[in-house]
Amino acid sequence: MASSHRPVARLSDVLIVAVLWAGVARSAEPPPLSLAAVVQQAQSARAEIVAAHARADALAQRPAIVGALDDPIVSPSIDHYPFSMMPEEEGGGSGRRYDWSVAIEQSIPLSGLRGRRRAVARAEAAKASADADRLTLDVVLEAQRAFFMLRERRRMAAVLAEQAALASQLVASAASRYGAGVAPQADVLRSEVELARVNAAQRALEAETRAAQAMLNVAMGRAPAAAIGPLEESALLALPGPAVALREVADRRPELRAGAAEIDRAGAEIEVMRSMYRPMLMVRAGRATTMAEGPGAMLMVGFSVPLWRDKLRAGVAEARAMERMAQADFLAMQRMIEGEIAAAYAQDEAAATRLRAIDADVVPRAQAALDAAYAAYAAGQASLIT
Repeated sequence: MASSHRPVARLSDVLIVAVLWAGVARSAEPPPLSLAAVVQQAQSARAEIVAAHARADALAQRPAIVGALDDPIVSPSIDHYPFSMMPEEEGGGSGRRYDWSVAIEQSIPLSGLRGRRRAVARAEAAKASADADRLTLDVVLEAQRAFFMLRERRRMAAVLAEQAALASQLVASAASRYGAGVAPQADVLRSEVELARVNAAQRALEAETRAAQAMLNVAMGRAPAAAIGPLEESALLALPGPAVALREVADRRPELRAGAAEIDRAGAEIEVMRSMYRPMLMVRAGRATTMAEGPGAMLMVGFSVPLWRDKLRAGVAEARAMERMAQADFLAMQRMIEGEIAAAYAQDEAAATRLRAIDADVVPRAQAALDAAYAAYAAGQASLIT
């Protein structure tokens, strides 16, 4: 009895092992590529984003650079070297003496020039950060479009496969009816032309699918020829109303942050140009030695004279004009973004309406009409054109 049950036990063991291996194989398959994974890959791998953030990081160091004092100047000098040296002094001392000095000079602005230059640099850094965020959004949008384009091409392949199957059925039916003498030869030729057209569309779609796959790879920062597995079927997103989006746009659109930073920068530039009306203080101090008086100290205090007022007034007027331009650009950008949001919501509503109509009404009715027409043609009650 025990020997008779051994083959059954071995067979059950084999089946268990096979099921386990099948489960391992299924678990080893990579999950479908999701839209969120595409966006994350694009944000982390695109060199354009890395370059934009590196530029923003570099400009973030500018306030400390432009706000510092000018480097001090160390000036060793020979102030007077006589051509005819003094005679030797009593006691054997040398008469070869001359006047010399060593001084340190520092320029100090008598206005808030350094602080205003720091404000300009901070505004430029904020604008660069906003530009980096804007570029990130552009990259994300590009990756999302490439994802949906590839998914559309792959889904279109299934549609063309159904069309090819239908065309093959038409060819077979037309040939059968022509052989029975109940249909003209033109029906066979027309059906063959339709099949050839669908086959050509399938071959063209294969090339378009490869192009869409290359675009998605590049959008994710990968090699164009990298393999892409199945794509996840994303559900439609429930978007907030236009009024809610408009309230949130000031915090989420980097273009507006960049425009506001440009206005701040223009305002700080006006203050910088106004600071030029005030003089620059120069202080020099050091050690000096003269032939007559011997060693001692030296001190010099001077200041610049902002004499050319026309140049200064022109600089202030230029900065004010740039501020007006930045404010106008900001208002224009606000209007443009509001229009983009309104248009995007209208387009989304139109696309959703079209999709619901196709899924709920157009496709079922078209399928029923096609089935009825094909059945009528196969029964000899309709023409091939129908």
